[in-house]
Amino acid sequence: MDYKLIEFKVHGDENGKLIAVEGGIDSPFEIKRVYWIYDTLPEIERGKHSHKNLEQIIVAVSGSCEFVLDDGKTKETVILDRPNLGLYIGKNIWRVMKNFSGECKLVVFASDYYDEKEYIRNYDKFLEGVK
Repeated sequence: MDYKLIEFKVHGDENGKLIAVEGGIDSPFEIKRVYWIYDTLPEIERGKHSHKNLEQIIVAVSGSCEFVLDDGKTKETVILDRPNLGLYIGKNIWRVMKNFSGECKLVVFASDYYDEKEYIRNYDKFLEGVK
């Protein structure tokens, strides 16, 4: 399955901490879009889609949530709960985000600009495409 956890270097001292993410250096792709997700209720499931070509890195900068990743053959669960840990998700991976903590804030780094045609939002069509 095309995903991995990336541990980002933390810079800091008694004054606080800083994490920098540079496209092509800390990320396996050049970053073309950044967005964030917040105020999601714990009982809500988000995502429920895959991307044909888009790659992403997702960071829980605050709080935590769970990702269920599916490549059509295997399902794996990943918990994001540290701001220095990024979840890289490659192409054609179905993702469901759930079990959001009340203070969960996610930042997403994407390899391309938003394009609705890039999304597969029907699970059966996703499965057909990965066979």
